[in-house]
Amino acid sequence: MTESVVRPEVAPSGTGCAECTDSGGWWLHLRRCATCGHIGCCDNSPSQHATKHATTSGHNIIRSYEPGEDWYYDYSTGDFLEGPALADPQSHPDDQPVPGPADRVPHDWQLRLNA
Repeated sequence: MTESVVRPEVAPSGTGCAECTDSGGWWLHLRRCATCGHIGCCDNSPSQHATKHATTSGHNIIRSYEPGEDWYYDYSTGDFLEGPALADPQSHPDDQPVPGPADRVPHDWQLRLNA
């Protein structure tokens, strides 16, 4: 992993998926862009905003934004990577539910996930 791609000093864009937050959507798990800090929802989430961000921005390396997880993933190679700690916070708040946000998750959320 090159330091020109991973920018440890960049703070995350928020505590939830940026696009879902703006549109009233919901997510299963969150991913953090290691270049710009954009928070997007995972590929199992209905909208897959982390992948869409990587595709449109060219920022291919993400890190999990889930509590207790510190893995990196490179969309361009399909490899899981190791990398440095990023600027705090390292994950969404521990008390934030998964899926979330709680007030937007439909009762049949499991049926709405992408396989």
